[in-house]
Amino acid sequence: MNKNFLITGASLGAMLVSSYFMLARTSDRKKHSLKRHTGKAIRAVGDVFDDITSMMNL
Repeated sequence: MNKNFLITGASLGAMLVSSYFMLARTSDRKKHSLKRHTGKAIRAVGDVFDDITSMMNL
């Protein structure tokens, strides 16, 4: 099994679980802004992983 996939899956899983628990405890007004910021953060992490993998393949 590839260690990179394992690390990526574990980190994304931890991020999704923590964001779920944050959303479960907040008010409706804050949920909207948290969802927006969480979406941006997940996209940024994905971009970082893409950049790292492209640097490793060079």
